[in-house]
Amino acid sequence: MDKLFQLRKNGVTVRTELMAGLTTFMTMAYIVALNPNLLTNFGAEGGNLWNGVFLATCIASAIGTICMGILANKPFAMAPGMGLNSFFAVVVANLAAMTGMGYLQSFRSALVIIFIEGVIFIILSIFNIREKIVEAIPLGVRLGIGPCIGLMLMNIGFGSNVGVYSETGGPFYAMRDFFGALTASYGKTAMGSGYSVMVLTVITMFVGLFAIVALEHKKVKGSVLYGMLAASVLYWAGQAIFLHTNPFESLKTASFLPPFADMAETTLFKLDFAGFAKIGWFTVITLIITFCIIDMFDTIGTLVGTASRANMLDADGKMPQMKQALLSDAVGTVCGSLTGTSTVTTFVESAAGVEAGGRTGLTAITTGILFLLCIFIAPIAAIIPAAATSSALIYVGILMLSNLKKIDFDDLSQTLPVFIMLIAMPISGSIGHGIGLALICYTVIKLCTGKAKEVSALTYILSLIFLVKFFAAI
Repeated sequence: MDKLFQLRKNGVTVRTELMAGLTTFMTMAYIVALNPNLLTNFGAEGGNLWNGVFLATCIASAIGTICMGILANKPFAMAPGMGLNSFFAVVVANLAAMTGMGYLQSFRSALVIIFIEGVIFIILSIFNIREKIVEAIPLGVRLGIGPCIGLMLMNIGFGSNVGVYSETGGPFYAMRDFFGALTASYGKTAMGSGYSVMVLTVITMFVGLFAIVALEHKKVKGSVLYGMLAASVLYWAGQAIFLHTNPFESLKTASFLPPFADMAETTLFKLDFAGFAKIGWFTVITLIITFCIIDMFDTIGTLVGTASRANMLDADGKMPQMKQALLSDAVGTVCGSLTGTSTVTTFVESAAGVEAGGRTGLTAITTGILFLLCIFIAPIAAIIPAAATSSALIYVGILMLSNLKKIDFDDLSQTLPVFIMLIAMPISGSIGHGIGLALICYTVIKLCTGKAKEVSALTYILSLIFLVKFFAAI
């Protein structure tokens, strides 16, 4: 085990790696249910397709993550990317409207686009082109990606990770709506029955966060995981005592048998090239380029940012085995298209496992195996409250912000791009868009200060590509 994963060299034990893998899985287990919800309009397109996408999510996530552990020996996990899956669902709906195809055929046709994207990335990774793109990102921007992802994690933890619905509407989010709910003019009137759920959610989030901090202060191994478990128990108790609901009610009727027949019928190896041909080449090329740009920079940003937090970058800000990590990401995307899901990418939640001590591929393999097991234990994973995972995301986000100290604040060409990323990533919800704006900002500053020669040719090209992309979207 030590020879395969270099555990001693990385200063970790098997137990630490296993705990870190479990921590990563728990922070991103929500994707197992959320991804099929998004891709099938919350089941509106039929239960068979939902089941197919559910299994595809588990299988593709497992394959990509295990490849990361074996090929790159890095503790990063993969799954269908948030943002990319929502974009995929919009594309499918638009294709159905444009071509007259049904949703399922449009879905299978769009999977061809994801398959092509994955093949392109495999080729680019083999020939080190993606790695060259990573190296083209200026050092200051690279150093700032980690803190920016940290702020994005905090935003997810306080906001979009937990949405409360009630008879008066929703979703109501913790950061946006809870503090307003404390005022008499808003409170229970606006949220209705969701008010009590919101209070329990916020209490759970902060208790979980304080538990993680206290355990970490005591240097307890697995503090993030134990904090999440403590938060979960508190939430379940609150549901039973104050909300008068059984937190384990869903387990009574849950099925633990994997719906393989539904997957074989709807998504497994169901790429529809005939439907793909109906889309139109201009639209196809535009969509492939869009998916490639978003996925490439989301993955690059996550890898560099998380590796920075784990001190995995060398003196030049480069990550060893970057080629293998990017290749694993590409393999995950191809597997996702063949099984029936949107682009598979490296998840920012991997930072939770890194913070729990994960430093090698054993962490990733542990997470990957848990994704496979989730095929059978999905109902159990589903009862982990989102508020508990928020505690971990907020804690890790705070820690990642500390890397801002590596930025040279006396150099405006470093500070301004980083602060633009700090704003853009949480607002846009896209790591790639944040990096794109930072690259444009860096290039413009260098041009305006007479230091154009300090900008590499590839950085100019990347900045131009993002400019075209942003303006093409207007």
